[in-house]
Amino acid sequence: MPHKFKIGQRVHLSASNLNRHIAGIYKVLAQLPEERGDRQYRVVNSAGTQQRVVWESQLKGLDPI
Repeated sequence: MPHKFKIGQRVHLSASNLNRHIAGIYKVLAQLPEERGDRQYRVVNSAGTQQRVVWESQLKGLDPI
């Protein structure tokens, strides 16, 4: 199954109560392999200062695909 989000697409990262400080707007930098039944992405925050690897289930698309 293909990735839901494309490279360059803006997404909103939801975070658990323990990691609320990482929630926000990010841009997809890379599509990574599926692990534990969930696809992964490398994303960068809107300021361009932090990159993270996140699960597709944590993301919501902001831009049309």
